[in-house]
Amino acid sequence: MAKTYREVLFWASSFLEAAGVDGQHILYVFLRRKKWNQTDWLLNWNKMMPEEEEVQLKEDLEQLKNHYPPQYLLGFEEFYGRFFKVSEETLIPRPETEELVALCLEKGTKEAAYVVDVGTGTGAISLTLKLERPNWHVATVDLSAGALAVAKENADQLGANVDFYLGDTLGPIEQPIDILISNPPYIGVEEWESMDESVRTFEPKMALFAENQGLAIYEQLAKEAQQKLSSTGKIFLEIGYLQGKAVQSLFQRYFPGKKVSIHQDLSGQDRMIMVE
Repeated sequence: MAKTYREVLFWASSFLEAAGVDGQHILYVFLRRKKWNQTDWLLNWNKMMPEEEEVQLKEDLEQLKNHYPPQYLLGFEEFYGRFFKVSEETLIPRPETEELVALCLEKGTKEAAYVVDVGTGTGAISLTLKLERPNWHVATVDLSAGALAVAKENADQLGANVDFYLGDTLGPIEQPIDILISNPPYIGVEEWESMDESVRTFEPKMALFAENQGLAIYEQLAKEAQQKLSSTGKIFLEIGYLQGKAVQSLFQRYFPGKKVSIHQDLSGQDRMIMVE
C-alpha cells in the first residue's frame, strides 16, 4: 500500500535509531537526492512516495545502518556554497573548516599572494580560496595520491586553477609562502575509542590522527614554516577544541616575533590559530 513521504521517512528514521544510528541521516540523504530544501519537504511530505523512490531509500538505509557516512553514500558534500566530490580517500569537509577559510579570507591580504594549503583532501580549502581570491596563486600538498585525484576532479568541475603536489607538509614547496593554511590531522591516537564509529571505520586515518597527542603535524609545520614563510607571511590552522594553548605555545616558540592568537568557532570552542 502506498505511503506518504512523511510516513516512509518517519519509519526510516526510527529504523536507523533502533540500529544506533542518527535517524536524521536518512532525511539528509533523501533531501539531497531529491534536491529539496526544507520548504520543499514541508510542501510535499503528505504526497505519496513513488515506488522507485522507496526502493532507493531502502537501499540507502542498508548502507546507513552500518554507519556508512551519508556524504560518502551521496558522493558529495557542500562547502562554502559549492559541492565537492568526496570519497573514502578524502576526509568529509566540516562546517568548522568553512570558518577557517572565512578567517583566512578576512585576515589575509587582498593583494596577489602565494598561498599553500597542507592536507588537500577534497580540495575544499585550496579550491575555495582560489575561487574567492582569483589573484592568489594557490598550491596544495597531500601525502595521499587518492585524495589528490579527487581534488583534481573537483578543481576541473569548479574551474579552479591550483597547483597540486604529492608530498609531506611543506617538502615540495620551494618559494616563499605568503599564507600558509592547514587543517592537519590533529586527533591523538589515544582518542581512537571515543571517535564516532562511522569516522573510525570509513574516513581516512591518515587525515585524522597524529602522534604526540595530536600535535605532531603542527610541530612539523612550524619547523618547516620557519624556513619557508615570507617575512610578512601569515599562518591559519584548524585545531582540536582542547589544543588551543598547546598549539599557540608551539608556534610562539618558533615565531617569537609574530603574534599567535586563538580564535573560536560558532559554538564558542577554540578552533583556529592565526600567526601574523
